Amino acid sequence: LITDRDSGRSKGFGFVEMATDAEAQKAIEEVNGTDYDGRPVTVNEAKPMNKRDSGSRW
Repeated sequence: LITDRDSGRSKGFGFVEMATDAEAQKAIEEVNGTDYDGRPVTVNEAKPMNKRDSGSRW
């Protein structure tokens, strides 16, 4: 899970890496739209950030 660097609290998302594209697609199909501890779960393929979105935020 990704955490806020100042508070240490979860940002509510994370990343996993699958061995194959087929495994990733199966995970998306089976887990996306389910419920975890009363909260909806969204699973999708991560996309690279745009050049504009990367780097310093100053």
